[in-house]
Amino acid sequence: MHNENKVPLIRLAKRDMMEPWKVWCIRLASIVLALLLGGLVMMIALPDGATPIDGYATIITGALGKKTAIRQTVKLAVPLLGCALAIAPCFKMRFWNIGAEGQITAGAIAASYFALYWVGKVPSAVLLLIMGLAGAVAGGIWALIPAFFKAKWNTNETLFTLMMNYIIIGVVRWLQGGPWEGRPGSQIIPQFDRAATLPKVLGVHCGWIIVLILVVFMHVYMNHTKHGYEIAVIGDSINTARYAGMNVGHVMMRTMFLSGAISGLVGFIVASGANTTLYDGVAAGVGFTSITVAWLSQLNAFAMIVISMMLAIISKGAETLQTRLAVPASISDIITGILLFCMLGCEFFINYRLIFRSSKTEKEAAKE
Repeated sequence: MHNENKVPLIRLAKRDMMEPWKVWCIRLASIVLALLLGGLVMMIALPDGATPIDGYATIITGALGKKTAIRQTVKLAVPLLGCALAIAPCFKMRFWNIGAEGQITAGAIAASYFALYWVGKVPSAVLLLIMGLAGAVAGGIWALIPAFFKAKWNTNETLFTLMMNYIIIGVVRWLQGGPWEGRPGSQIIPQFDRAATLPKVLGVHCGWIIVLILVVFMHVYMNHTKHGYEIAVIGDSINTARYAGMNVGHVMMRTMFLSGAISGLVGFIVASGANTTLYDGVAAGVGFTSITVAWLSQLNAFAMIVISMMLAIISKGAETLQTRLAVPASISDIITGILLFCMLGCEFFINYRLIFRSSKTEKEAAKE
C-alpha cells in the first residue's frame, strides 16, 4: 500500500518504435482536430450565412485559385523553406540557433550594398552572383560569432543568437535613416535597379529554383556525408563524439557557418527577389516561423517543402478571407496557431504515452 501511494497519478513513458500507419493516423487526426477547432473560431467571426466550409474554401481559392495567387503563395513559401533548411543541421546537432532572423538580415544588408553601389560597374549576372555570395558570407559570419563563443566558453547559444537578431535589425534602421537613406527624411532605402533584381521564372523570382537546389543539397549533406554523420553523433552525445576523436567545437562552428550562409542567401533572395529593397523588417518573422517548419518536418528536407507550402497557403488565403468575408486578419493567425499547436502536439503522442495510476502493480504497469 505504501508503494502504491508513491506511484504518481499520471506518468510519461517513452514509446517503442510505432508502426508507420499508426503514426500517420495520429498526424491525420491532429489535422482534422485543428480544422474542427479552426471551424469553431470561424463560426464566431464569419458573417451571418457563411459557414466554416465557406471560410476554408475561401482560403484555398485565395491561395491557389488563380495564377497570380499561386505565384504569391510560392513567393511566401520560398524564404520559409530556405530558412528551415538553414537551421535543420543546427537543430540536428542540438545547437539551438534562434538567430536565423538576424542572419537573413545580415545577408540582405551585404547583398544590398552591392545592389546600391555596384550597379553599372559589372554585368547584371555577375552582380547578382556577387550579391548572393556576399549575402551568404555575411550570414555565415554573423552565425559564426555565437558558435565561436559556444565552442570557446560554452555560452548559451539560444540567448546569444536571439539577442544578435536585434543588433543587426538596429543596423538596418541606422542605414535607413543614415548612409543609405534615399530622399532626405524618408527613412527609406531606394529601390534596387533592375540589374540587381532576380529574374523571374514562371512568374516568380528565380529564388524558388535556388531553394529547391538547396533541398537536394541539404538532404545529401545531412544524410550521406561525413559532416552530416558528425552532426548526428554530436546531437546524440557530445561525449561520444569527443571519445570518437571529433573536434566538437570545430564541427559546431562549421555547421553554424553553413546555417548562417544559407540564411544569408535567403536574405539576398528576399531583398533582391521579393522586396527589391532593404528595410528593417526584411526577414518578416521567417526566422522564427521556420523553426516550426523544421520541427514539423522532423528535419526532413523534402517534407519541409510540403510544410512551407501549407503555411504559405494559410497566410495568403487569409488575406482573401479578410477581404471577401470581412474576417479580422487576426483570425488567420489564430487558425494557423491552432493548426501548428495540434500538429506539434501530435508528435508528443507519437513519442510518448500516458500511464494512469491504477490498482495494477508497478511491474504490470511497466510491461504495458
